[in-house]
Amino acid sequence: MAIVINLDVVMAKRKMSLNELSDKVGLTLSNLSILKTGKAKAIRFSTLETICNVLECQPGDILEYVNDEQETTTRYKSLV
Repeated sequence: MAIVINLDVVMAKRKMSLNELSDKVGLTLSNLSILKTGKAKAIRFSTLETICNVLECQPGDILEYVNDEQETTTRYKSLV
């Protein structure tokens, strides 16, 4: 089981850089980078709310649940 962070996808759709998002959200570049790369262990609801407000999206646009079977299938398809 895994929670996948799609922050980079949403940022790309909005044509927003990490620096710009950092300035608007009020988080350091390093903390946003940890979140963007999926290395974060947790996120505060207030932080998620601010990111969603700035990117004009829903939490489900950023966070995605993928179970083990889907993850294996997705990895296999990307190799083919």
